[in-house]
Amino acid sequence: MSEHQRSFFVTDWLDRRARLTPLRAALEVAATGQVITYADWNCAANRTANLLRQLGVRRGDRVAVYSINCTEYLDVWMACGKIGAILQNLNWRLSVAELQNLLDDAAPLVLIYSQEYGEQVNALRPHLESVRHFVAFGDLAEDDDLPFAQRNELPDDRYDRPDLSPDDPWVICYTGGTTGLPKGAVLTHRNMTWNSVNTVTSWGLTADDVAILNAPLFHTGGLNVFTLPLIHAGGKSIVCAGFDADQVFDLIASRGVTVFFGVPTMFVVMQQHPHWEAADFSRMKLVISGGAPCPLPIFERFWEKGVDFKTGYGLTEAGPNTFWLPAADVRRKPGAVGFPLMHVDVRVVQPDGSECDPNQPGELIIRGEHVTPGYWNNSRATAEAIRDGWLHTGDLAVRDPEGYYSIVGRLKDMIISGGENIYPAEVESVMHAHPAVAEAALIAVPDDKWGEVGRAIVVLRHGVELSAKDLLAFMATRLARYKIPKSVVFAEELPKTGPGKIDRRALTQEYG
Repeated sequence: MSEHQRSFFVTDWLDRRARLTPLRAALEVAATGQVITYADWNCAANRTANLLRQLGVRRGDRVAVYSINCTEYLDVWMACGKIGAILQNLNWRLSVAELQNLLDDAAPLVLIYSQEYGEQVNALRPHLESVRHFVAFGDLAEDDDLPFAQRNELPDDRYDRPDLSPDDPWVICYTGGTTGLPKGAVLTHRNMTWNSVNTVTSWGLTADDVAILNAPLFHTGGLNVFTLPLIHAGGKSIVCAGFDADQVFDLIASRGVTVFFGVPTMFVVMQQHPHWEAADFSRMKLVISGGAPCPLPIFERFWEKGVDFKTGYGLTEAGPNTFWLPAADVRRKPGAVGFPLMHVDVRVVQPDGSECDPNQPGELIIRGEHVTPGYWNNSRATAEAIRDGWLHTGDLAVRDPEGYYSIVGRLKDMIISGGENIYPAEVESVMHAHPAVAEAALIAVPDDKWGEVGRAIVVLRHGVELSAKDLLAFMATRLARYKIPKSVVFAEELPKTGPGKIDRRALTQEYG
C-alpha cells in the first residue's frame, strides 16, 4: 500500500467532529464552568496548528509540553495531530535533571510550559540544544519567550496539513521509569485510533457521556482512557487542573458526570473524605480503576452505593484500554478485568512461551493495532518488549475456566519466599480490609532462611491506632501463613509516582 493510500486513513479528529456535531459541548473548564463546543475547540486547535507551523514545526518534529492540565494543553495535542508533529508530554513531578534527560532523548523543537514551572524551565533553558522556541501558556512569558496567546492573532480555519501515515507518531509517552531512564513509548495515529475504536465499541461510550478529566495529561490515562474516545463518540470532558476530592464530589453532584477513571489512591482519598457518605453516584454508568491493583474493600464500598465499580487494565504501550468486565459479572468476578476488547488479542504464557492452564499465573502478552511499534531511540528495549508481534507486558495474569482474566501483579514485584509465590496485590487487598488501614504496600526484603519475605508498609487512618501484632493477627485469618508479612513498618505516607501509583522502587530503597 502506498504512502498516499495509507494517509487516507488518518483523520483530523476535531475537524471531522466539528463538522458532524459543531454545537455539542466538547470541553468544560471545571474551575470556571466555561463550555467549549466542538466548533470552538477545532478553531482553537487550528490557531495552535498555525502557531506551531509559524515556529517552524513540521511533520515528525517534537513539541514538548510541561504543564498542568488545561484546555490549551489539549489544543496543542490536537494541533500536533493536525500537522503531523509529535507531542512529548512531560511529567511535572520529575526533577529538572530527570526532565533534561527526557528532553535530550526526544529533542523537541518547541517547549511549551505553564507558568507554574517557569523556574524549572529557566534551569533547563541553557542545556536544551534542540529547543528553538520557548512558549508560555497565558499572557506572561519569561524573558523573550513567546506568549501562547499570540496564536489568537492567527487564522482559525487554515493550516498546512501534510499527508500523514497511520504509522506516524502522535505522542511520545514516557513510562514510569522504575529502573533507569524512562522509556518513550511511541503512540502512532494508528495506535490511538484503534484504542478509541476499541473503547467506544466495547465500553459503550456515547455522545451523552461526560467524563472528569483530572488524570494528568502527561499520562496515557489522561489522553486515552476517555478523552480521545469521547471525541470519537461526541461526548464531553470536564477539564480539571488535577485531582481534588472536593472538586470531584462537586462535579458528580452538579455537572452530569457519567464516567470516571482514577487510580486506586484517588479512590482511597475519596472514601476517606467527609462527602463520601452523602455522595450520590446514581447517574454514573461507569467508575473504573486502573494503573495499579485495586484492593477489594474499595470495590465493596462503591458496591454498597449501587455503583458497578470495576478495575480495568492497560499500559502506556497498549492503548491503554485492553479489557472489559460486563456489568453482570462485576460482583460475581470481583477484581477481574474481564475479556479483551473488540480488536485486542491476549495470552497468558509461561517463560518458555507456552500457554498457561486456567488459573495458572503467567505473563500477559498482547497484540493488536493499539500496541506501540516500540520505544523512541531504544531499539534494544523494543526488541525485548515486542517479540513475534506480541507485547510482553511484564504483568502477571490468570485466566479462569470461564475465560475471565485477572491481573495478579508484576513479574518483578512477585515475592518468592521458600519456593512459594507471593503476589503483593493479594496481600495488600487484605490489609486494606482492616478498618484502621488507609494505605498499604508489600515489598520484599532479604531473609537468610527463606531467601526473601514480605514487609508491610502501612499508613493508618487519621486518629486511629493499630499495632503490628494486631494487623498480622487480622491477616492470619485471611491468608495462608507463608503470605503473611514477616514485619510491619508504619509510615506517614506512601511515595507516589507521577500518575499517582505507589512507588515501589522508592519504598524498597527506604524500607527494604
